[in-house]
Amino acid sequence: MGAIAQSPPGELDTVVVTATRTAVALNDVLADVSVVDAETIARSGAVSLADVLVHLPGIEMTRNGGPLGTTNLFLRGGNTNHTVVMIDGIRIDTQSGSGGATCQAIPASQIERIEVLRGPAAAVYGSDAVAGVIQVFTKGGEGGFTPSLGLGVATHGTRTVTAGVRGAQAGWRYAVAVGREVSEGYNIQPAANPDQDGYARNTASLRLGKDLVAGHQLNATWVYSNADAGYDSTTNKNSANYAKDNRTLQRLSALGVNWRAKWSDAWSTQLALTRADDRYATLPAPGAVPSYDTKTQIETALLQSTWTDRDVSATVALERRDDRLRNAGTQPQDTRRSQDALALGYGHQRGAHHWQVNARWDDDSEFGRHTTGALAYGWAFAPDWRLTASAGTAFRAPTLYQRFSEYGFAGLAPEKAFNRELGVKFARSGHAFSAVAYQNRISNLISFAGPGACASTFGCYANTARAKLQGVTLSGVTHTANVAWSASLDLQDPVDATTGKRLARRAQRLLKLGAETAWQDWSLKADVLLSGDRYDRVTDARPLLPGYGLLNLSASKALTPEWTLLLRVDNLGDKYYETARGYATPGRTVFAGLTWTGR
Repeated sequence: MGAIAQSPPGELDTVVVTATRTAVALNDVLADVSVVDAETIARSGAVSLADVLVHLPGIEMTRNGGPLGTTNLFLRGGNTNHTVVMIDGIRIDTQSGSGGATCQAIPASQIERIEVLRGPAAAVYGSDAVAGVIQVFTKGGEGGFTPSLGLGVATHGTRTVTAGVRGAQAGWRYAVAVGREVSEGYNIQPAANPDQDGYARNTASLRLGKDLVAGHQLNATWVYSNADAGYDSTTNKNSANYAKDNRTLQRLSALGVNWRAKWSDAWSTQLALTRADDRYATLPAPGAVPSYDTKTQIETALLQSTWTDRDVSATVALERRDDRLRNAGTQPQDTRRSQDALALGYGHQRGAHHWQVNARWDDDSEFGRHTTGALAYGWAFAPDWRLTASAGTAFRAPTLYQRFSEYGFAGLAPEKAFNRELGVKFARSGHAFSAVAYQNRISNLISFAGPGACASTFGCYANTARAKLQGVTLSGVTHTANVAWSASLDLQDPVDATTGKRLARRAQRLLKLGAETAWQDWSLKADVLLSGDRYDRVTDARPLLPGYGLLNLSASKALTPEWTLLLRVDNLGDKYYETARGYATPGRTVFAGLTWTGR
């Protein structure tokens, strides 16, 4: 899947909610947003959310191992923990280590739609939204009773099966899906730990909705993923872990309930209660006692009121977030923190001019009050053209592990960021182009430093770093004859602001190309991903991760009105490359799948 996956700027029938937490036509959004639809996700053959996102503008992915290995997403060069990830409004995160959502745990098979907001959004979402927001929407119910079944086989002995039912009846909407994936895997560390690192994962999702009375809806979401995956804990042959069948257990459960009420044509409210549980454990061998076991629980409550009248919109939101970490390596082993927030938003459009203002006040039980704000302006200076400019602040509170583990330090301060960006967008009849230049300065950056104020003599977390994330993102889509073309180019310079060295595992240049066409009842697609070289660690004297290029091909065809065939080849040239030094990528992979949808 390439950049064609995103809806072109200016699609009037596309509505997004992530930018301001209210429904806004994509044509009117002032932020830098991409949308991935259900058809694109289905054709991608992706295992997890991260595999879908990697082909969007401004996103890089690194992975220590196979499809379910530790995955990092760098949005505009920011760290993984600088991006908020949500499922149907449910915040997903972990308070262990440096934090950040475990995107590899979110199954792609149960995703209907993805919205990606590039740029700080702490004035809307609070802590962690330093680089952007990724929101996943699961499959919902509509129409009559519709069952479905999917079967797939792929390289490395990979087998998948999914089943589900969707529909609506008597005011109820429902969607239920289950899935299982198993793979023999491949050797992710050929030079050190010679074993096959396979995995098995079970997934499930449930969406329920009920129309109570006119204008009032009650909705519930549950998403579940439970995986057992092989991994290699070391690249050193002399390590005690060498040649062992290390395993990881990954379990994610996300539950949310929300009530939406439309009191008049202008006034609506939303009440949402959510809870996400994330467990990660490592085992030295199958069935062994975990050598590391950590559990994060995040609960949120949101009450939001929205007023929309002609060209004016206003929001007021109260939000409560409670974080809990249970980890044997923290003192105490069960730690908690809470944040209470008030958020205000105001948008005004008059003629060719559009303003959006957001402000938020967060009161953290550990770190006190933090005020964040954002101001954006858009000017339609010519038909189909718009100039945008924005500035915003953000913050990220340290994780509970960074505070209470033996490497933690009570004096840690939240990271702070200030972002500025300028963009120009064009959209006309399926043709679109955008160019966005940005600079995001982050202070109080938390890094793992040498021995200091913590209990460990090995090293401590400390506010020792500053970062400057700057660059330009160019993207566009167009059509010629029977071919849809897409492209994105990221020219970025994410650096340590103190030393001037590029941040680890981030390239300066990323080019993504896509082409899609139809031929004799087949839908054909090709995409290319080109990445520049990268440093494996910021202390390296030179880039040790060379640049690489990948070509992916896919073809799908409706065999009957109910049955669809999907064929896909990733990394057609069997290019050997690494996103983390010492960890191999799977090489050329072939996928064949059949889906059946009842009519």
